[in-house]
Amino acid sequence: MAKSKPIPGSTGEVLTCLPSPYIPHPATGLLYLPRMIAKCRYVQEHGEMPQSYRKNYQRGFDRFLSMHLGVEPAQIEEAVHTSANDEELDAKLLALFPDDVRAAKWNRDLVQKGMTVAGREFLAEALGNMGCADRVDEIISVPDLIDFDEGRIE
Repeated sequence: MAKSKPIPGSTGEVLTCLPSPYIPHPATGLLYLPRMIAKCRYVQEHGEMPQSYRKNYQRGFDRFLSMHLGVEPAQIEEAVHTSANDEELDAKLLALFPDDVRAAKWNRDLVQKGMTVAGREFLAEALGNMGCADRVDEIISVPDLIDFDEGRIE
């Protein structure tokens, strides 16, 4: 039997240009940071995120990562918007972030988001809304849900 795929448009506009939350940032090892940077660049280029992404821009995982690092999401956005290239951005972020970014703790917490009882209920509801209730045993975390919605999980 063919596996279900999200109903087109069920989550709003989908940006396949954003990297997976599982991609680590080269200078820090932090998962999700390249995605947050890409979102900041998207806003810089387009003025704002599509409606389907706005509710989580500088909130959701953006906010969780910022809290983990002891900075505000707007500080990361400013570093992105004022950097001429990746090297300059990395230098600004390394100066902004604490010396120990506790990458292993953040990465473990990130990949486990959605694995609590409440998280599993959220994932089941989201997958149901996408027309993919049959995928609840495969899409086991919120980062998985992001990758599934954006087409990186078949």
